[in-house]
Amino acid sequence: HNGVEHLVYASSSSVYGSNTNMPLSVHDNVDHPMSTYAATKKSNELMAHSYSHLFNLPTTGLRFFTVYGPWGRPDMALFLFTRAILKGEKLPVFNYGKHTRDFTYIDDIVEGVVRALDKTAESDSNYDSSNPDSGTSSVPWRVYNIGGGQPVELLKYIELIEDATGKKADLDLLPLQVGDVPDTDADVSDLQIDIGYKPTTTVEVGVRKFVEWYRDFYKV
Repeated sequence: HNGVEHLVYASSSSVYGSNTNMPLSVHDNVDHPMSTYAATKKSNELMAHSYSHLFNLPTTGLRFFTVYGPWGRPDMALFLFTRAILKGEKLPVFNYGKHTRDFTYIDDIVEGVVRALDKTAESDSNYDSSNPDSGTSSVPWRVYNIGGGQPVELLKYIELIEDATGKKADLDLLPLQVGDVPDTDADVSDLQIDIGYKPTTTVEVGVRKFVEWYRDFYKV
């Protein structure tokens, strides 16, 4: 591990797969992924655990919940929705817009990552191998949810984009995609207790900031 003192890496809320027990907790079982992407993120956590066990390397995995904000990936929902609405293009909306997401603004993500980096993962002295906890271990390995704490229905999310752009969306309502999950809602209590994480950006403010950035960057 080349002298690394503490490895913090990105996991994903997708590891929860078919779990419908909300809010989603790091202490829940995550052995039922619904996509290959989710399976690779779960594998990421398992690989980190093996390094923590073999080399006593502290590792911390952060399960990101629907990150959004300026400079976001152009293949993600907020970017695609904003572009389609501003161009007057038809907007495909899966699950008829009824699923919910725990949107997390990029500034809150960055603060959480920095705080996690400063909190080196430790072994859990109360770990019981006969009744294993999915979120901790007998080795210096931890996983945390990092979410916004405010699940929003997709149709409401689109309304916020409409408000920020001043334009109406032309919706094409479609069934849920195979491999997608209907809802996400992060239980961030472990992260709050261990590092003092507290998201501060509401989805209303976050969407407005993104649209302002998009208009300025693309001059539209």
